[in-house]
Amino acid sequence: MKHIKEVIVATRNVGKFREFEQALRESNLRIYSLSDLGFVEDIEEDDTSYVMNALKKARKIGDRFNLPSLADDSGLEVEYLKKRPGVKSARYGRTDEERIQRLLLELADVPWERRSAKFKAYLALYLPGHERQYIFYGELKGYIGFEKKEKYGFGYDPIFYVPDIGKFLSELSVEEKNEISHRGKALKALKKFLFGP
Repeated sequence: MKHIKEVIVATRNVGKFREFEQALRESNLRIYSLSDLGFVEDIEEDDTSYVMNALKKARKIGDRFNLPSLADDSGLEVEYLKKRPGVKSARYGRTDEERIQRLLLELADVPWERRSAKFKAYLALYLPGHERQYIFYGELKGYIGFEKKEKYGFGYDPIFYVPDIGKFLSELSVEEKNEISHRGKALKALKKFLFGP
């Protein structure tokens, strides 16, 4: 796969794009965001499957610009909430703050040991023309905190505690987060596929 020279990351989310950029910075790939290309349409993530949502975005952008494209669909699954918000994580409120507050409210009286959760990331690589597509997966286990710890990050990072390192995701730099996060693991699998071990 070393023939790939440029790729579009199908997102306008600045924080997410920064993670892709940092993870792929030594690959010599030219990386574009949707904002770089002036693409402002919303791509509705209306499937019940992470994989299909990721593929839908990757295909639409890859075919539109005739370039290899990457898209991910990620979700937070809380055991106590029967794996909600799951595939609807990005639509659990209108803003990150709304989504976090809704989750904290739903877990208001739940003790620490029952607040276990898992982040999942499915990353789709689509090659237009060849009509080829590949999926990469990563996950991260942790707990939902009782309140926000804000510093870095986006989305649910301020309330996701990682016991293995004793920190919330929002306390990590982009580089540190990419080492352990669900998306970081999916990106490592992608890099191995593209460039070898």
